[in-house]
Amino acid sequence: MRIQPTKEKMFDQSGQWIHLETFDEFDNGLSDLIDLWSSTAKTATQAIKESALAHFKEDLEAAALMWIDNRAKSKKYASLGAELAEFEQALKDGSSITSESEAAVKPKKA
Repeated sequence: MRIQPTKEKMFDQSGQWIHLETFDEFDNGLSDLIDLWSSTAKTATQAIKESALAHFKEDLEAAALMWIDNRAKSKKYASLGAELAEFEQALKDGSSITSESEAAVKPKKA
């Protein structure tokens, strides 16, 4: 089973970013973002990928600031920030980004 990019969950029909508000939206959104970046679909252009990454980061920073006085929530958002930083580092390092389901189907070459 091939997972399609979840661009539809990130942008509305007019192409506007759908802002993330809850922790679950961010948690699912990070998975969606990684799936989008690993996609080879023609609709997953570099511009869309970069836009989704920038908007996700902006929303995550705003959420982290909103919950800065709530230690428990702040830690949850910080953990997402750490995962996002790992993902960005993988992009910078030129690592092959694949979704978990694709990685299980396509073994890495030695």
